[in-house]
This record gives sequence, C-alpha cells and structure tokens, in this order.
Amino acid sequence: QLQFVESGGGLVQPGGSLTLSCAASGFRLGYYHIGWFRQAPGKEYEGVSCIRTDGSTDYRDSVKGRFTISRDNAKSTVFLQMNNLKPEDTAVYYCAPGCVVSRGIIWGQGTQVTVSS
Repeated sequence: QLQFVESGGGLVQPGGSLTLSCAASGFRLGYYHIGWFRQAPGKEYEGVSCIRTDGSTDYRDSVKGRFTISRDNAKSTVFLQMNNLKPEDTAVYYCAPGCVVSRGIIWGQGTQVTVSS
C-alpha cells in the first residue's frame, strides 16, 4: 500500500523559505514519478511540481525559479524547496504518485503552508 507523509509546512513571511518533505512507504520510490500538489481554501487541487523516475522535473509557471523539487530514492523521500514565498502560495501541500491531478489520487493529510505578514 502506497503511503505518503508530508511535513515541513508552517507560517512564513512573504519572501521567506520552507522545505517540504514527503516520506514514502510501502513501495520503491524510484519506480514512480512523484508530484507535489496543493489546495488553497475554496479552490481545486493543482499540480505544483513533479519529478520523474529519470530525474527530470516540471513546475507550474507561477513557481518556476522559486521552487525546486528533488528526490532521494534511498531514503524514500521527495523534497520541495520553496524560496521567495508569496501569499498566493498559501495552501495545503500534498505529495502523490504521478504528475497530474487525477480522481484516483488518495490524498494524505498534507502539510499547511501559510505565507503572511
């Protein structure tokens, strides 16, 4: 059974940084593309970034140049380094297999990121 535990969120001022972690269990992380997704209050889930099995990455336009996704397959962990955070980045962040939002995703608890002065 695929399981993910997200952590690292918090309250940060605009311009600040956070690093999110996604600890995976129940499967070999290296066999899957892994995505970071987020859901802001009253909005739909949206893809933020994705890292594929070959190490290639994608980012939504609004986070390009500010966020960096990485993976450590040996530690079964995927990271999302977030710099120069903006209030519009405020959301609950989730990780899941794949690179797009789909109905088949079973969302975990996520980690709350709040960007506010």
